Amino acid sequence: FGRCQYFVIADPDTMEFEAMENSGAMAAGGAGISTAQMIATKGVEAVLTGNCGPNAFQTLSAAKIKVVTGVSGKVREAIQDYKSGKLQKSSQPNVAGHFGLGHDAGTGGGTRRGTGGR
Repeated sequence: FGRCQYFVIADPDTMEFEAMENSGAMAAGGAGISTAQMIATKGVEAVLTGNCGPNAFQTLSAAKIKVVTGVSGKVREAIQDYKSGKLQKSSQPNVAGHFGLGHDAGTGGGTRRGTGGR
C-alpha cells in the first residue's frame, strides 16, 4: 500500500475517479504512515489494496477508513465486488512492516554474465 506508485480514488456510486501519484512511495521510511495520512485527507471511506502493513493499517483504522487487503485485478471489478459484499473489511494487516522495500530479493547478487553492449 504505502509504496504503490499511484492510487485511484473512485466514487463507487458514479464511478467517477481521480488517479493520483503516491508522493510517499520512495520515502526512506514511514511510507505507509505518510501515505495513509494523505489518503485520509481525501475523504476516503475504504481502501481496496493488495497488501497493507501494520503502520499503514493502524493509521487508516484510526482515521475510520475500512481496509480490504488481498485485492487484485481491475479497479472497476474490485469496486463492484466490494459493493456486492464479495470483499470484506480486513481485521489486521496482511504483510509485515517494510514489506515493499525489496529486502533480500534483487540486492545485486547477479552473476554479471551479461554482455552489457560489448
